[in-house]
Amino acid sequence: MNAVLRGTDPRHFINTLLVAPLSSQSKPMENKINYFEIRRKIRIQIKQTLPRLVALKQEDNDVAFYDVLLEILPEIRKYIIKRVQTAIQKNNFSKNKYVPNDFIDQLFIETYDHIEDFSNEDEFYIWLYKKADELLDDVIIEEEFDALFFKNIDDYSKPEWDAMQENYSTDAGGDLLMLEELDDISYDHNDYTLNHVFLENKERALIEKIDTDLNTEEIQNHIAMVLHNLPPAMRTVFELYSNQHLDLEEIAEIRNSSLEEVELLLKDAKKALQVSLFNRYPVNS
Repeated sequence: MNAVLRGTDPRHFINTLLVAPLSSQSKPMENKINYFEIRRKIRIQIKQTLPRLVALKQEDNDVAFYDVLLEILPEIRKYIIKRVQTAIQKNNFSKNKYVPNDFIDQLFIETYDHIEDFSNEDEFYIWLYKKADELLDDVIIEEEFDALFFKNIDDYSKPEWDAMQENYSTDAGGDLLMLEELDDISYDHNDYTLNHVFLENKERALIEKIDTDLNTEEIQNHIAMVLHNLPPAMRTVFELYSNQHLDLEEIAEIRNSSLEEVELLLKDAKKALQVSLFNRYPVNS
């Protein structure tokens, strides 16, 4: 795989794309309905778009092709941005070496070259994520996670969690300034909710306490901070499942992993998040 080169495609249409953040849902059932509705709309949109893209490729109309492709890339764009931000924060490459649009432009080129290879919209959608991951992995060194953090996650006290949150927020805030090509602050928005962490109505007392004591932004920031310190594979699976609305079979295909491996990664990520919330926001405090 060739490394992603800045300026490979001069169009940079993506710079004008605006994405509104998904609205957070506080009730598990509402969140479940929202999740399936998002998936349904995405698949309908891609089903309608794929034949148009194939036709435009056959007409050699690359300009119109890129315009149409923009319509189905908002969530993938957000996924790429989050991975690039994490790589920069973890010093996997310097903040001046790559920006998200480098990868997105290359994804456009790869899509134009391969658009006639897909038999249906599901195959195409999964390929977009798989190709995005390949482009990112070509230049992002597999980042090391904080093994001590993961090993001792059961033992951190509320003051220790608060201190970690403050340090993470300070570090992340500084690195966000480097993304000058982004013209919408919503790209850095974390759409995490408690429903991504807890299953249905289990641990209802803790969920209600957190809902009462914390606002949406505080919940999102805590989840983002914990994910930042988890193993890369665990963090990526959680992101694909929770924010990109992919099911476990699709994630397994994207990552070239078994379904069992993906299930375990998601389970462990949720467990780490649950433990962190139990310790930082105990029900009886």
